[in-house]
Amino acid sequence: MKKKVLIIIGVLVALVVGVLAYFIISDLNQEDKLRDELTELSNLANSEELDEDKINKLLDRTVTKGDYKVVEIAFKSYLSDAFDNVFEIMDILEDDKMVSLLTVSNYQEDGPLFEDSLKYISETRTRLQELSDSYYSFFTEKKAMSYIEDKGLDSYYIDLYRNEYVGDINSPSEDKTLENSINEIIELLNNSEEIINFLKNNKDYWHVEEESIVFDNNQLVDQYNSLIDKLA
Repeated sequence: MKKKVLIIIGVLVALVVGVLAYFIISDLNQEDKLRDELTELSNLANSEELDEDKINKLLDRTVTKGDYKVVEIAFKSYLSDAFDNVFEIMDILEDDKMVSLLTVSNYQEDGPLFEDSLKYISETRTRLQELSDSYYSFFTEKKAMSYIEDKGLDSYYIDLYRNEYVGDINSPSEDKTLENSINEIIELLNNSEEIINFLKNNKDYWHVEEESIVFDNNQLVDQYNSLIDKLA
């Protein structure tokens, strides 16, 4: 009888060990899947040209299960908002309307009061500044951790999120490429606004003639050219 009891206990121990091993291996497999997924996202994010479609495809899918899925969705939501911020900045920086503000065709279409042009400049400048501020906020632990709060996860998964994923985020503080691009565009908008206001304030002293702007006196010509030179 004692021998049978020992055999039963041995079987139970083996069963428990087997179950634990299964869950440990399963958990490690889930972590590997998530790590591979985020590595792929990182590679796409660091490529010379951002492929928005590929990035969104990865962000919209899930490759893990259980609590790891909660972690994956939280971190991908964080990344999705960060990428949306960057993509909107890029759309503004590449907006063709910005370079058409000071063309003769725009002078004809929107002058002499330039209501649409001035509204566009004001809204674009404000939005760029908002996006710039938001961009840098994404590189703070507070912002990143806000996406996993109140998810009902135990400390292991919270620490995994913080240490393995958030901890890998590199601050852009030393890379001024985006900041410089935004500042250049804001300066362009400011200078364009100054020129357009000049034309608006002198609306009775200029006209378009054969695809050129013509002023009534040389003083205005000099002032206009001086403003244009600031764009260089």
